[in-house]
Amino acid sequence: MTEENKDSAANSSRRNFIKTTALAAAGFMIVPRHVLGGKGFLAPSDRLMVAGVGVGGKGESDLERIYSGGKSEIAFLCDVDDRRAAGSVKRFPKAKYYKDYRQMLDKEAKNIDGVVISTPDHTHAMIAMAAMQLGKHVYVQKPLTHDIFEARKLTEAANRYKVVTQMGNQGASGDGVRKLQDWLDAGRIGKVETVYCWTDRPVWPQGISWPTTGAAVPAELDWDLWLGCAPFKPYIDKMVPFNWRGWWDYGTGALGDMGCHLVEPPFRILGLDTPIDVQCSVGSVYVDEFKRGYFPESCPPSSHVIMTFEKTKKTKGNLEIHWMDGGIKPERPEELEANEAFGSNGVLFIGTKGKMMCDTYGANPRLLPLSRNAEDQTKVKTPLVEGGVDGHYRQWAEAAIAGYGKINLSSPFETAGPLTETLLIANLAIRGTDVRRTKADGNGFDYPGRDIKLLWDKQNLRVTNFDEVNQFVKREYRQGWSLGV
Repeated sequence: MTEENKDSAANSSRRNFIKTTALAAAGFMIVPRHVLGGKGFLAPSDRLMVAGVGVGGKGESDLERIYSGGKSEIAFLCDVDDRRAAGSVKRFPKAKYYKDYRQMLDKEAKNIDGVVISTPDHTHAMIAMAAMQLGKHVYVQKPLTHDIFEARKLTEAANRYKVVTQMGNQGASGDGVRKLQDWLDAGRIGKVETVYCWTDRPVWPQGISWPTTGAAVPAELDWDLWLGCAPFKPYIDKMVPFNWRGWWDYGTGALGDMGCHLVEPPFRILGLDTPIDVQCSVGSVYVDEFKRGYFPESCPPSSHVIMTFEKTKKTKGNLEIHWMDGGIKPERPEELEANEAFGSNGVLFIGTKGKMMCDTYGANPRLLPLSRNAEDQTKVKTPLVEGGVDGHYRQWAEAAIAGYGKINLSSPFETAGPLTETLLIANLAIRGTDVRRTKADGNGFDYPGRDIKLLWDKQNLRVTNFDEVNQFVKREYRQGWSLGV
């Protein structure tokens, strides 16, 4: 929803949000931090002392947005790559700089209130867990973790250590997903039958073999620290800063990158839990005109995953969410005119009485046909986040200052954890397509995971009908690294 299209009801909701937050803050006695003490609690009069881990690229913009809220001090910076860190070092010259987050937490724990983690996927969990165990509030980039076990443990830890948590799927604070919620609650599309989510990602190499020739490690990069808990492999050119996303040891593919932005709207507004089953098909790469490539270390170039969820009050029955990446898209809705854009990234809700769509982050929500939007008078009932998407960062900082349980957040680990589990369960289906066995006669291989539906046991974190894929539920960390649980 654009600023010019917000009605007076939306503005009123924003004012109510501000008023409620201010009244809540006013209820605390303002005393110095050293008097209060205790884990996960700060005096409202204090600025949040923030440490950033992974401070280049997205990490730099995360810190800038948190700092711009006016209540945080960027006190410490940590990055394994001096080149990537240069922008943040220049922007926050008073911040003390480290390369190893473990040294930073060991030496500076008493001076840190919150930790912002914007590293590659494979190191999210162990950094966040180490910070939470010290009673530090954490803001972690999406996806929350690299594997399902980590997501479950971080969700449990946030409650155990009573710290304020937020995942970096900023669209969860946007106005768009709240408009979708209002439409759904008002019955504009009836009960939801099916949801389609699609993306043009990956925009990095996938479906390839690991390079046979290495490259010199840049002098500014500590490659061993970058690998962290992942298996040791020689450095390869252009892995940093972006192409790691397409390798299973470090990234989570297109689903991990974009799923937290695209699957989040239906997951939230339909009240979903983790899926009960998943199935998929993936795109192939051929090494020559007769032979299909086998690249188990790399995510596939495209995939179509179907996740089944149990019925909720907002769905007609059990719900299917279709995830499509690599340029695959669902059938164009018949309600769209020939020249009306469908979008390269989006979400389509199909209900018993109509359809609605949105873009990445839940942005640009619209009813179908588009002519319905001009006459829409649905009342704004879902509370808005002050600042919308940008308010996602300030929301975390203000909640950390107020203390655990005092301010509601858009994507605390309580909700971000199950969403991340959902996406990583879907990745099990994708990875399962590369599980291969030697044929009984010894001639060649077969791939038993390519044509089955995986049945998920939420309580025990395992697939019940194809055990070989359970190896991806929980990774084995490299010697010397631990999740700390």
